Amino acid sequence: MNVFAHRDGVLHAESVSLEAIAREFGTPCYVYSRAALENSFREFALACSGHDVLICYAMKANSNLAILDLFARLGAGFDIVSGGELARVIAAGGDPGKVVFSGVGKSEAEIRIALNAGILCFNVESEGELERLSQIAVAAKKVAPISLRVNPDVDAKTHPYISTGLKQNKFGIAHEDAPALYRRAASLPGIRVVGIDCHIGSQLTEIAPFLAALDRVLNLVDRLQRSGIHLEHIDLGGGVGIRYRNEEPPSLANYAKALFKRLGRRKVRVLFEPGRVLVGNAGLVLTRIEYVKQNESRNFAIVDAAMNDLMRPALYSAWHGIEAVRQRPGKARKYDIVGPICETGDFLGKNRMLAVESGDLLAIHSAGAYGMSMSSNYNSRPRAPEVLVDGDQVHLIREREQIADLFSGERLVPR
Repeated sequence: MNVFAHRDGVLHAESVSLEAIAREFGTPCYVYSRAALENSFREFALACSGHDVLICYAMKANSNLAILDLFARLGAGFDIVSGGELARVIAAGGDPGKVVFSGVGKSEAEIRIALNAGILCFNVESEGELERLSQIAVAAKKVAPISLRVNPDVDAKTHPYISTGLKQNKFGIAHEDAPALYRRAASLPGIRVVGIDCHIGSQLTEIAPFLAALDRVLNLVDRLQRSGIHLEHIDLGGGVGIRYRNEEPPSLANYAKALFKRLGRRKVRVLFEPGRVLVGNAGLVLTRIEYVKQNESRNFAIVDAAMNDLMRPALYSAWHGIEAVRQRPGKARKYDIVGPICETGDFLGKNRMLAVESGDLLAIHSAGAYGMSMSSNYNSRPRAPEVLVDGDQVHLIREREQIADLFSGERLVPR
């Protein structure tokens, strides 16, 4: 379903012209499609139908309350990595009992908050974290449900910054160390062993690494079963990629089918932690060209969006599709799409064929994941607003920051 399409030469989000959105909300602006968000979740749920599954949205991809609320209404759980994310789940009406808490650096305060909220599971990533959990749970007279995040040493074949399942990565517990740590966990007060967790990376476009990781996890599950440690769930993480340019990620149906076939007839609940695949192609950045500039070797379209609004191109050399909102007649030229930040790395796309002029609107596609959630105030730039399109309606789901907001929490020292 293509929710971003041209009508009468103008790009629309569902039934709303992006030109109309720019007039009302200004640029830069994040634009999401409710239909795309809900369809992606329903597609994942359908792929898992017939199995005992909980889909825990990895909200680091996009943590806007309106999006969390939409997924919660559809029955989603949530994969969180901070106390702030847990607070967002609760504020959006999500169920803490469907929350798994991942991350290598959980603080004492975050653990206490999550224990008091009654989350589903802590995905433990080190022996030190396990010991801390036990101490805090005992002091609070509570029991912490835990799984160990196992690092299977499987190459996810993705960008090194988003690969998480190799020995050199900071995440998880080494596969060979897991049995002993499970035995330790089973003996600790205040700890209840409920599952096993594995996540090998993001933006994967092949099924084979998922299956290789699952094989290593199932080997551990069987060994633990024989030693008397029975697990209630297997958390297979997330990581299915999306199409940005010419990638060919597996369909969710084929992905799920392959994993469930490998699981066989095991009577165990399965958790998934999808993020990008649910939101990535449901959003775009709407931006306006301030200037068109040429030098001896390059043409530049200087826009009002920048690397603080969309970090991925500067951070990962990531490619996002970019097109003019209004189709303009004339010969296309090759442009670098750059922002106003004082960094040579402030680019949103390079070598793009466009027929544009100063004042034209551009849409930067596939920005629903790790766009707004990674944005910043670098160069003292207010963050962009976010809007959600629902058919012919547009809802403002985050206001544009104002200049005064940038330093409202700062204080001068006495003279």
